[in-house]
Parts: sequence; structure tokens; C-alpha cells
Amino acid sequence: MSTWSRPLKTDRKKQTSQGGNLRIPAIAALLGVILLGASLLLALWLAWLNVALMILIPSVLVVSLVGLYIFFALKVADQWEKAIVLRLGRFIGLRGPGIFWIIPIVDAIPVWIDHRVMVTPFSAEKTLTKDTVPVDVDAVLFWLVWDAEKAALEVEDYQVAISWAAQTALREVIGQMNLADILVGRARMDEELQKIIDDRTTPWGVTVQSVEIRDIVIPQDLEDAMSRQAQAERERQARVILGESEQQIAHSFADASKAYQDNPTALHLRAMNMLFEGLQEKGALVIVPSSAVDTMNLGALTGITSLGYMAKETRDEKAD
Repeated sequence: MSTWSRPLKTDRKKQTSQGGNLRIPAIAALLGVILLGASLLLALWLAWLNVALMILIPSVLVVSLVGLYIFFALKVADQWEKAIVLRLGRFIGLRGPGIFWIIPIVDAIPVWIDHRVMVTPFSAEKTLTKDTVPVDVDAVLFWLVWDAEKAALEVEDYQVAISWAAQTALREVIGQMNLADILVGRARMDEELQKIIDDRTTPWGVTVQSVEIRDIVIPQDLEDAMSRQAQAERERQARVILGESEQQIAHSFADASKAYQDNPTALHLRAMNMLFEGLQEKGALVIVPSSAVDTMNLGALTGITSLGYMAKETRDEKAD
């Protein structure tokens, strides 16, 4: 049975968080507090001057309202952000980056869109390949929002939607490929995933830059079997190479034998030279069939003894 993996949750601020109007920039808070404080000081000063209430109350009220307006109306979007502004529920445009104003109560900012490249890890657990092998695949998706309006209005939460779209595409691609193709064809798999996910997210104003497979995990029993198979294949190749080498050596000997075929004297000289080289080795014991000795006309034991003395004299000369 294959299981679904949940989208990875991050601790950073959700870009599609509701209640965007509650995001108060520092400059708006500072100006609002200054004006509210100024309204309090103005009220005390007018009261000290014994100004009539008809003048004191409107003056203080105006300054206080200006402070509250700045507090709630002044907004600041970072360089990489766009604010979605709704007026009485209808989309009126994008704002930012930088300072902009809204009408409190009438205008709302439900979504702040981040235009930077985003990274979304995703995975597919216990997914069957085309040849019915369960695998666990981890991948990373690199994407960005190219149309903030579509990302805010066409999908409820584009980050979660992208995560699920990536997971379903990964499972779809795995089900269409054999295990061997997955293990050796990661580049082709990355390209197919990018195309499938990009086709699904383009209507949301999102484009996929790249998809990279991080890890492919197969069952341990299958991994051991594949290791034994690879070892057996290497051993088979080694035996084939050894057989081909023996065949080449046999052909070489066959070609060399043609040089001695009609020249018995050369063959005898070659045999004597090989025997002499063998006897030169210190402590070497050379066993020569009697038929070979007769063929070389060495006079049986006498010839071997003579070669032994010759080898000994050669060693002595090298030692001196």
C-alpha cells in the first residue's frame, strides 16, 4: 500500500496569512503614537489656558483621528513583496514595494505575496514503480510567483497547492518508470517533473524553475540483491576478459609456432635457451620430460648437467 506524505510545514510567516491589515509597520506605529501623545499634550495645554470645550474637544479629536489614521492606513511593503488590496471585497490593485496608503475599514490586505525564489521540499513514500517496486523519493522544488494577482485570487493557499501538486506529479512520474530508469535517469525525471508541475501551477501565477531529486530509497532486501547481481556481473565480465586473453595468447603461440615449423634447429635453440634461463634462477628445479631432452639432442642427463654447470658459472661471474 502506498501512503501520502504531508506537506512540509515551515515556521516562517505564511505568505497567504489572513488579516493582513494587522501588519503594522514601525514607522506607522511611531507616527501614530507621536500624534496620540501630541493630542494628549494639546488637551492639557488647552485646559491650562481655560479654552472652551467647544474648541478643546474638536482639536484633540482631530489630532487623535489623524494619529489613528496613520497607525492603520500607512503600510510598508518590502522590496520583494506585493500587497493584495481589496476595497469592500473587490480587488483594486497591487501595492508595493515601499510605502503606500489604504483606507482603514474600507480597504483590506488579505495576502502579502513574496516574489523571491521559494524552496519546497516534497516526497513520495512507498510509491510503486512500473515494475511494482516500492520506493521512497525525496525532491526539492524551486519556484517563484510571477503574477501576484493570480496567486492571490485563483487559489486559496498557493504554497500548500504547490506542495500537493508536486507530490502528485512525483508519484505519477514514478508510476510510469521502471526502477532501473529511476536510478540512472534522474536528469530526465527532473525534467518531466518540472514540466508537469509547471503546467499545473501556471494558472496560479507560479512558475517552476527547477526540480531536483535528492534521494531514492529502495527496500534493503532489494538493495542487497542488486549488490549481489552487480558483483556477479563483474565476475562474469572478468571471466569473459580472461577467456578472451587466453584466446589471444593461443593465437600468438600459433603464429609463433609457424616460425619453428620448418626450422628444427631454431626450435632446439629456443628450447635450450628457455631451459638455460630456468636454471639461472637460484634454487630453481627444472623438470624436463625425457622426450623433450631427446628431441633437443642434449644427450639426456649429460646435457642437463652441462647446462647446470653453465648456469652456476654465470651466477658466480655475476656475484664477482
